[in-house]
Amino acid sequence: MITVERVQTGVRMERRLLKVLKGLAEYLDLSLGDLLEGLVLHAFEGRVVPFDATTLDVIRRLREVYGLDLTAADSHRLTSADDPPEGAGAAEGEGHGGHGDGHADSENRHRNAGERHGDL
Repeated sequence: MITVERVQTGVRMERRLLKVLKGLAEYLDLSLGDLLEGLVLHAFEGRVVPFDATTLDVIRRLREVYGLDLTAADSHRLTSADDPPEGAGAAEGEGHGGHGDGHADSENRHRNAGERHGDL
C-alpha cells in the first residue's frame, strides 16, 4: 500500500456526469474519490481505462438512465448555465475565486490545452 494525503475539494462538474460517476463508483464498491483517482492516473499515463465489457455495459446503462449524451468531443464546448454571457461580468483581472484569473482567461487556457494536446 502507498499512503497518500487526500484533501477535500469543491470541484464543479456537469450534473449528469456526476450521477453516472457516483453510480459507477457504487457498482464498483469504490468511493467517488477512489474512482476519480484511478481514472486520472490511467489518463495521465495514456492508458486505456481498465473497464471490462460488463462494466462498460453498466456505464452505458447509467448514461441512459441519467440522460448523459455528452462525449469527449463535447469537453471543450461546455459552458455552465450560471456562467455570465461572454463579455459580461467582472472587470479585467477579476473573476472566479478572486485569483485574478478571469473566466475568459480560464476558457482560453482550457481551449489552448486542447489544441496542444489533441483531443483532451
